Amino acid sequence: MNRFYGYKHRALIKKITYLLLLILTVGSLFYACQQDNFTIPDNARLIFSYDSIHADTTFLARSESAKIMFDTIFTTIGSTTQSFRVINPYNHSISISSIKLAGGDDSPYQLNIDGEMKNSAHDVTIYAHDSIYIFVQVTIDPNNSSLPLVVNDSILFTLNNQLQKVKLTAWGQDVVPIRGAEIYSTTWTADKPYLVYDSLIIKKFQVLTIEPGTRIYFHEGAFIKGVGAIVAKGTPDKPIIFKTDRLESMYDDVPSKWYGILLFPNSRQSIFENVEIRNAVIGLQVGILENPGSTKVKLNNVKIEHVSYAGIFSIAGTIEATNTLIADCGYYCIALPLGGSYNFTHCTISNYWGSYSNRQTPSVYMANILKVEYKDSTVYYQSDLINANWNNSIIWGNLDSEIDFTNNGTNAFNFCFDHCLVKLADSIDVSNTSQFNKLIKNIDPRFTNTRIYNYVPDSLSPARNVGARTYGEEVPYDLNQVSRLADDAPDLGAYEYIYIPPKK
Repeated sequence: MNRFYGYKHRALIKKITYLLLLILTVGSLFYACQQDNFTIPDNARLIFSYDSIHADTTFLARSESAKIMFDTIFTTIGSTTQSFRVINPYNHSISISSIKLAGGDDSPYQLNIDGEMKNSAHDVTIYAHDSIYIFVQVTIDPNNSSLPLVVNDSILFTLNNQLQKVKLTAWGQDVVPIRGAEIYSTTWTADKPYLVYDSLIIKKFQVLTIEPGTRIYFHEGAFIKGVGAIVAKGTPDKPIIFKTDRLESMYDDVPSKWYGILLFPNSRQSIFENVEIRNAVIGLQVGILENPGSTKVKLNNVKIEHVSYAGIFSIAGTIEATNTLIADCGYYCIALPLGGSYNFTHCTISNYWGSYSNRQTPSVYMANILKVEYKDSTVYYQSDLINANWNNSIIWGNLDSEIDFTNNGTNAFNFCFDHCLVKLADSIDVSNTSQFNKLIKNIDPRFTNTRIYNYVPDSLSPARNVGARTYGEEVPYDLNQVSRLADDAPDLGAYEYIYIPPKK
């Protein structure tokens, strides 16, 4: 009797336990179903998040349309990928009936939807308070026109029979492709940009003439080799541009995107006037060790910025530079390691490099001897520094000293800083007035804003009204076409101070 009762009792307990487990399991499943159901309000809207694209707002919640703007891209070579998130803001999962390009497979745009390369998807689930990524790329066919073309499309999202759009807009530009070309004398015009892949070689005794407003873009690692000469004459309102082919604004100040311009010894002088060179390894290399002889270059109204090694690197070259800005260089703004003849008048050398590495080398280096380490030997090259004249110029940066010299004591080593503001080590003797005349030493020139690369002196700059008028008369207008002769004396450097009246 007791055994039977005990057995019945244990069986009852097991049944109750089983029922409780069953109730808990069913409840959990019911709860999970409740959590995963797709019952959401009829007016539900997706949220699009612009975490990594250029758009009007970071979030545009529950809007019927949003917009992605691509920077201008070159035809046939595609673009960088833009991306955005599609966010479910609700406490329940949602199912998007369809996501698709309005232009379908004929669209110049291509999509990656939640990790899959496809231009449409159906019944896409996004769990509560979760999101998916959509990546967008565009390739534009050549249109045989010098004018930019606009390519539009939309990504369509259908949720609860409600339509939302993400509008896509890209500007395409036809280019003249140059790939490993060797050219004779020719003229490049501003009708279409030129895109250099690999290399462009100007043959010996030939001249590449570049007209105002021409843009020359360079693919990764590309360069110009001037065995002949370059005559690039822009105007203040139509400068000639040499830069990377990455046109997105994030690449404006990125160095090392192409190699640079290399000029060989030549009987014909190369000319760069109203020209901008940026994003290279070396902006302008003048001369090479393997080819002895002088390379002659004239620079006027030139900007060389955002290069990883040197703005100008000259081997026994001959350079006349006026109204030239060289800034933001990884090693040297100007390196003259093996003699030559140089005149720099109303130039600004400014180097606050620090974004990519800690620079240890001065902005300006001058020498008459160059040590080169080969595999099994060391070779010393020597050449006269005939002259290196710096007139009404500024040399400044974020190192303790921005000028360095190496003189072998045998070859000529002639230089002069006349009416200049410089950052120079205290150990350097500046008492010789034939080398240092009217020098302003180690006083901040007070540029307007170096963070945005504005090197115009401000109202309290010590560089104001202290230049020699004779040099100002040689270069009467600055890089901004402001007169240097309108007041008592010209300002030092490539820029004249500009008075901006206060806002009322």
